[in-house]
Amino acid sequence: MSKPNYSGTFHMVSQENMDAYLAALDINFALRKIVCLLKPSKEITHDLATEQMKIRTLTTFKNFDMDFKLGQVFTEDLGPVDGRVCQTTVDWDGDKLLCVQRGEKEGRGWTHWLEANKLHLEMRVGDVVAKQVFKKAD
Repeated sequence: MSKPNYSGTFHMVSQENMDAYLAALDINFALRKIVCLLKPSKEITHDLATEQMKIRTLTTFKNFDMDFKLGQVFTEDLGPVDGRVCQTTVDWDGDKLLCVQRGEKEGRGWTHWLEANKLHLEMRVGDVVAKQVFKKAD
């Protein structure tokens, strides 16, 4: 079965449990409140032939870029998020993208998947799960 191409621009339409997720990452109260008000967009470039991906998360507050090759461990600087550095791997889990971030926080990572014109994101740290849904731009 061929893998889906995640390329495109997506705008957030909903989120759940973000405050609890950020609290589990030890983000201070004021910053959590700001982040929970943001409506991020994602710009994804996905080269199926090389398995190279770039995910840009864009907000009016801060932007965050991830540039990686699927299946390869890389050092991820999460300074813009929570000041930590992780050893990160993103790889396929069926037709979903599964990210494992090894560092100070146990059970940290995320999963992306596509359903029609929607991009789903489930973020995890420990036993806390937050969800965001993005709609593909026309």
